[in-house]
Amino acid sequence: MADGPVALRLTDIAARTGLPAPTALRMVRELVAWGGLERGADGTYRLGLRLRALGAAAPCPRGLLDAALPALRVLGARTGGHADVAVLCDPTADSATADSPTSGGPTADSPTGGGVLCLVSGERLPGHATAYGKTLLTAPPADLPRLTRHTVVSRGVLAAQLARIRAEGLAVCAEEHRLGEITVAAPVRGPAGPVAALGVTVTGGVPLERVTAAVREAAARVRLPASAP
Repeated sequence: MADGPVALRLTDIAARTGLPAPTALRMVRELVAWGGLERGADGTYRLGLRLRALGAAAPCPRGLLDAALPALRVLGARTGGHADVAVLCDPTADSATADSPTSGGPTADSPTGGGVLCLVSGERLPGHATAYGKTLLTAPPADLPRLTRHTVVSRGVLAAQLARIRAEGLAVCAEEHRLGEITVAAPVRGPAGPVAALGVTVTGGVPLERVTAAVREAAARVRLPASAP
């Protein structure tokens, strides 16, 4: 479900898993009964609330989100945009990278890395086309799909952007992910460096200088607990 549409039909699930349709149907029904999936009126299936509740209970993202919430509320009020905090997550990483006991999972330097997860909205975003991702990436990911006419798809151009963002501590993405949206983000720093990106999504026309100042102040205000990433 992670890299597909919000809702899938049983035939899609069977094709993606390689399971016979009767087996897929039995397992899907078990997941619906458990709460991991929900069945829509049109017969499609989507992730259920049980999974969202389990994800919210994860200790590291929960501690980070709790620490960031006061700053996020102020940032949203000051800018009128949607404020969020994001961490790296890479649904395209292969099992050797993601499950290696020495790698610690996918990172910003992973050749297939690049996705970010927003902890407030639960939305998974492409790192190369959002300020959240550009704040956390240290190298261009392998895949750079063009999402709008403004998306940077040149590895050389993106690498130069990432170097500048690391030096300045601020990323601005104008309409690279969705037309009409601008994201601004700054790093939330831990003892070993950036551990998350705190930012806001606004529409065009909002004074950018005011937004960037508010984002910098909000990110600097977050104090991570010892248990946070």
